[in-house]
Amino acid sequence: MYKLKILIVDDNPDILDLLEATLQDEFDLIKASSGNEALKKLKASNPNCLVLDYVLPDLEGPQICKIVRKDPLFSNIPILMLTGKGEVEDKVDGLEAGADDYMLKPFDPQELIARIRMLIRRSSANLDASPLTRLPGNVSINKELMEKIQDKEKFAALYVDIDNFKALNDYYGFEEGDNVIKETARILIDSIQKKGTTKDFVGHIGGDDFVIITTPNKAEAIAKKIVTDFDNIAPTFFKEKDRLKGYIETKGRDNQIHKFHFPTISLGIISNLKQDFTHTAQVNSLGAEMKSLAKKFPESKYIFDKRSS
Repeated sequence: MYKLKILIVDDNPDILDLLEATLQDEFDLIKASSGNEALKKLKASNPNCLVLDYVLPDLEGPQICKIVRKDPLFSNIPILMLTGKGEVEDKVDGLEAGADDYMLKPFDPQELIARIRMLIRRSSANLDASPLTRLPGNVSINKELMEKIQDKEKFAALYVDIDNFKALNDYYGFEEGDNVIKETARILIDSIQKKGTTKDFVGHIGGDDFVIITTPNKAEAIAKKIVTDFDNIAPTFFKEKDRLKGYIETKGRDNQIHKFHFPTISLGIISNLKQDFTHTAQVNSLGAEMKSLAKKFPESKYIFDKRSS
């Protein structure tokens, strides 16, 4: 039976053992005993909830919360803070840093389970996000676009798609395919962090399709970095024997066997600098058109639509 994943973090082995005994029947557990170990395991395991001790040997709970909340991939993960301290200031520090709930040690096992279930349920109900990447989904994407349109704000939208992803996913299986999607999400996030603005938006439409919303003057720099970074990492998506060959052989969409080389990435970019939009459907349609044009080329490519209305 499928179990939700919980990352439990405490530097006290006895508390960690108690947490494991309390939660192991209900959840799939990942354990960490320091802040830095927790951050590494968070990225590796993509848990559904983080149960975090307030005091750790390297990073305190509130520090970890702040780091997690700044990462778009994990900014919406539910966080339950545990502490042996009862001071109001500690509760406030934890909650202001981004924790969703707070429990004192020693905790009641049944209450702990109930609190975790509640946090996950509330997060799922309130969040329009991909369970794989935790990036905002279609509702949030269209909301972001509509706000730009209504505010008459100048923006550029980058529509991103991994080429030949289906072949890779069919050949290696869903787990490897999911890793490719997560790595692509990280490339997109890193690109806006280094080449974009602090207000830039990354959304996950679904599957291997993403959207970035930025300012028109930043769009090409972001696209260039995405193409470069994706091409650099693309060979690692193949197993060593296939990497040495440079291709895999599997069925294409025509149900015939084809050779597929390292995956590439295609981006279609549109902006409202020279044309006006009144609805998100116009943006999405034109973005899909530009992306489809980019996909006609065998290499990674972006195409920026600079036509006037």
